Amino acid sequence: MNSGFAFNGFPILRTERVTLRKVEDKDRDDIFELYSNEAVVKYMPFTPFITAEEAINEMDWYHEIFKAQSGLRWMIEHNESKKVIGTCGFLNYEKIHNRVEIGYDLTPRYWGKGIMTEVVKCIMHFGFLTMKVNKIEAKVEPENEASVQLMNKLGFHKEGVLRQHEFEKGRYIDLAIFAKLKSEY
Repeated sequence: MNSGFAFNGFPILRTERVTLRKVEDKDRDDIFELYSNEAVVKYMPFTPFITAEEAINEMDWYHEIFKAQSGLRWMIEHNESKKVIGTCGFLNYEKIHNRVEIGYDLTPRYWGKGIMTEVVKCIMHFGFLTMKVNKIEAKVEPENEASVQLMNKLGFHKEGVLRQHEFEKGRYIDLAIFAKLKSEY
C-alpha cells in the first residue's frame, strides 16, 4: 500500500533557478501569456488561449486535480524575475498502482537552457521519494523532438507508441509512451 504524499498541503520545491509552487490568482496573466503562445501549445490538446477566462479555467483545473488527489501542477516561477515561465506536474495519479503521468511546458524564451531538465529531475525526486510511486510515465507526440530528447536524457525508456490514440485539433495523433521506474532512479 502506498503511504506516500497525503495531499494535505501543496508542496513548494526549489531548484537553482526556479521555484515550483501552487498556482495563485496573480498568475493569471502569466498563464494566459504562456498558453496563448502557439509554440507552447503546439503539442498540447488545446488551441492557443484567446481570453483571460481560459487562463482562469486552467488555473481552476490545477486546484481540482489537487483536491481530487489525482495530480499536482506546479507553477515554474523564475527566481530572479518572479515570473511564471511554465508549469509542470503530475496527472492521472493511480495510487493503487503507484503510477503517475508527468507533464510540463515552458515559455520559448527559456527553451534550450536546461531549465526543464532541472525541473523534471526535481519533480521526479518528489514523485519517487515523497509520493512513493513506482513508475513515472510521459505521453509524448513523436514529433515533439525536444520532449523526446528530454525523456532520453533523463533515462526514461520508450515503452511503445499508442497509434492514433487521441483526436486533437482535427486529427488523430500518435503518443509515444516513456517511463522511468523507481528501481532505475
